[in-house]
Amino acid sequence: ISRSFNTIRQDAVNRRETLRQDAAPKILIGTATCGIASGALDTQLAFEQAVSQGGLEARIGTVGCIGHCYAEPVVIIDYPASGFPPIFYHEVTAGKARMLVKHFLEGGDPLFEHVYGATIENDIIPSVMEFSRFNQDTRVVMEKCGRIDPENIHEYIAEGGYASLTRALTLAPENIIAEIKSSGLRGRGGAGFPTGRKWELAAGREAGAKTIICNADEGDPGAYMDRTILESNPHQVLEGMAICAYAVGAQKAVVYVRSEYPLAVNIVTRAIEKANKLGLLGRGILDSTFNLEIEVFQGSGAFVCGEETGLIQSIEGFRGMPRCRPPYPVESGLYGQPTVINNVKTLASVVPIIEKGASWYKEIGTAGSPGTAVFSVVGDVVHPGLVEISMGVTLRTLIFDICGGIPDQKKFKAVQIGGPSGGCLPADFLDIPIDFDSLTEAGAMMGSGGIVVMDEDSCVVDVSRYFIDFTQKESCGKCTFCRIGTRHLLSILERITAGEGRPGDLEQLQLLSEDIQTGSLCGLGKTAPNPVLTSLKYFREEYEAHVNEKRCPGMMCRALIAYYIDLDKCARGCDACVGCCPTEAVFTTSTRKKGIDQNLCVKCGECMVACPPQYDAVRKVSPPSLAPVIERPANSPDEVQTETGSSQTS
Repeated sequence: ISRSFNTIRQDAVNRRETLRQDAAPKILIGTATCGIASGALDTQLAFEQAVSQGGLEARIGTVGCIGHCYAEPVVIIDYPASGFPPIFYHEVTAGKARMLVKHFLEGGDPLFEHVYGATIENDIIPSVMEFSRFNQDTRVVMEKCGRIDPENIHEYIAEGGYASLTRALTLAPENIIAEIKSSGLRGRGGAGFPTGRKWELAAGREAGAKTIICNADEGDPGAYMDRTILESNPHQVLEGMAICAYAVGAQKAVVYVRSEYPLAVNIVTRAIEKANKLGLLGRGILDSTFNLEIEVFQGSGAFVCGEETGLIQSIEGFRGMPRCRPPYPVESGLYGQPTVINNVKTLASVVPIIEKGASWYKEIGTAGSPGTAVFSVVGDVVHPGLVEISMGVTLRTLIFDICGGIPDQKKFKAVQIGGPSGGCLPADFLDIPIDFDSLTEAGAMMGSGGIVVMDEDSCVVDVSRYFIDFTQKESCGKCTFCRIGTRHLLSILERITAGEGRPGDLEQLQLLSEDIQTGSLCGLGKTAPNPVLTSLKYFREEYEAHVNEKRCPGMMCRALIAYYIDLDKCARGCDACVGCCPTEAVFTTSTRKKGIDQNLCVKCGECMVACPPQYDAVRKVSPPSLAPVIERPANSPDEVQTETGSSQTS
């Protein structure tokens, strides 16, 4: 086994050394989904055209997501002959790409003003590891993301890839399971069940066929950790699947990924083909007796299929509807055979554990939650993106120190952690450690790793309505409590945000939520009311303002707000708000200033965006009764009366 792998590894290392010794500049472009959405393919094309037109020698390659999603498209230029270290550029448009080729590759000027994190006055170019995303990260799962080409298996192998599988094949399966149990690794899909214990249960089943399933059915709004890992470093996940399969005695594996992730599907499919070709997967892996066939199954995007029994139903060709447990999948799963289902991040964590040992892994994180957690941080935060931190780091450190805090000097209001199944926590919880037990105690949950940050202008009632709307639509409909209970929750929240709240609504929300938790079968129904229960607990005064005062403190609920124009600040003759109004609600008064017809206004807020900052004349108030009444002139809206009495067309 070792001899077979050493031959493969030496070839990969030789390829890497040849590339390193090449004096030509190397341009690496992040082309994961976040990069492509920001224009990375146009940037890549611009580099290729500029290099070709300039007659230059340069190697242009692609890598996955490095985590700085807010800075996309990102580019790293490694040009040793220039005397500079590898340089990290952010927001590299096609035009900036051509400029970098002209000024840096041809002229030797690295354009410090476009270098991320550079101190222009001192010409100091920081290392990527000095950025806040990295100097407080503990990269275990994402260590190679953004550093290697996900489509080049040799780059992964040269960085130590598949060495853990090689080592595992020299060990007894029970020893591998013992190592995973000793590490304390818990499932990163949300439930936090001990991974080693799950493997042990599956290994103990006497069956002719067992299956490993990688659950990449990531459906939480704002969550994209699993997708990014598959797009940036698929082989670490495949290697973890192979180690798991060997440990439990499986010869078949499935990567279950939603079809809405086409890039991830393509990259993983090609990664399997390349690993098979090198003998790292398939039959007789590394000249051993171990066989493993991995296939990719595309789900249809049902959130409920993230639940393991619903996922199994989907693979078997049925509608994704969870079933009663027991029996658990490790006892009777896919086609009635023992099945181990692990999340993408869980399987990716297995590789470094086998490489460095359980004791190393337990030194990271907390006693009850060893290791790291990968989060996608989105919402009202300066630097949204992917972060991998040690378990036990506080929410305050994550949001303010690593992700830059709240933009526009606004105040932090709440954080929704754990997606639709999680909880809404106020500022009082900023200093709690992020781990399975602490978050559960606070009323939230780890979930799969999605975090939505909200500033002072957010409305937690509307956020709860949004998440309940999501889970209600994603319910499979099997349970009465989930199917009908979430519909009633949504109806009450819709009434409250529409200014039609009634006495007793809050008590009804509480009672319904508790009943849904008790009566639902699967995790979707049991956790669906969490956003409502936590926001009711920590932001009850905001609910009461909606119901009793018909007022939205965050001024987000359209039915409870109004826009008006401050005539003292409005500039005569400025028509910025007029041109952007989709319903012609903005009119011109007899003094040539503007007013808003409340009967026509749809509360879109475009007038506030369009108003020049030097005037800042548009105001938003709640409740709507606070808006002053300005009568529209009797003449045509397009005809205004000038101060001299003559008429002109506005």
